Amino acid sequence: MQHNMKFSAGIVHRLLIRELHHDGPEDEMRFLLGKHSVRFSKVEFCLITGLKFGQLPDTSTFDVVQNGIHQRYLEGRDEVEFGELRAVVRTGGFAEQYDAVKLCLLYMLNWILMGLDEREKVPLWQFCLIENLDAFDAFPWGAHVYRRSISSFKHALDGRRERFEKRQREKGVEVHKVETYNIYGCTYALLIFAFEVIPDLAIEDCGTRREIELSPRILKWELSQRPRGDKLDSIFIERMFARVKLVPTPVELAERYYEGIEEGGSLYDADADVEHRTTVEPNDTEGPYSRPSDTEYPHSGPSDTDGSDVEGRGSQ
Repeated sequence: MQHNMKFSAGIVHRLLIRELHHDGPEDEMRFLLGKHSVRFSKVEFCLITGLKFGQLPDTSTFDVVQNGIHQRYLEGRDEVEFGELRAVVRTGGFAEQYDAVKLCLLYMLNWILMGLDEREKVPLWQFCLIENLDAFDAFPWGAHVYRRSISSFKHALDGRRERFEKRQREKGVEVHKVETYNIYGCTYALLIFAFEVIPDLAIEDCGTRREIELSPRILKWELSQRPRGDKLDSIFIERMFARVKLVPTPVELAERYYEGIEEGGSLYDADADVEHRTTVEPNDTEGPYSRPSDTEYPHSGPSDTDGSDVEGRGSQ
């Protein structure tokens, strides 16, 4: 991922409120973008992140290595909060050369890809796996990270409207104007997905696509400044046009990280399994989820902000 890459909550939020119910696999999403249902699945996730997929092993059989980094830096505790791991990495003073590598890999995995909160527990099996760097590299991290990410994306808005309206009744409309929520996992994958399928985001400088061809696709994009909410509304509401699907290039099909993807995303008809679309007009400001009117909707600020209060916990 490019260093000059900010997270846009406004883009991700406007994508999430356009989710469609569908009859496809449970670990996939569909979004109503313009007149089309656009799929987000492990295929798109793999093309964007370059993380490998495959059969996940039974991690319950992984034992913590004696005198490994778990014992030497975290006292071999049965439970290790992510904040404790972060503190060890920031403190430094590593006894062995590869200790820094192993601890930093665990830190990046759980912060950048998994989006753990400070008090969430780091799975102990990861401390076993990291002692063998070749095994750590061979692990199907795409499948592991995608499972957490897609679950968070799919349920991010569950009950949010009801919660917002309840708090407005309790506190008053003028007091409770904003409802916030977090999403976890590799949140930048969803942002890059929006860039890839909505060309106008690049045309309107809401994301910059680098001229050179790079894979995975997350390397192609930059976002130096979060786009204004009114500009995003113009794209998502007034003149939405989207690509129906991401088609792997010959270069991507030959990449090692794509080998674990079993089904061909370029041949999939994303419109075929949508349950209902007639209830939502393509330019409907509410999207598939009904929402309060513009005066009640929980924006985080005026039109010079990105217009939402979703926080991506991963890929920071």
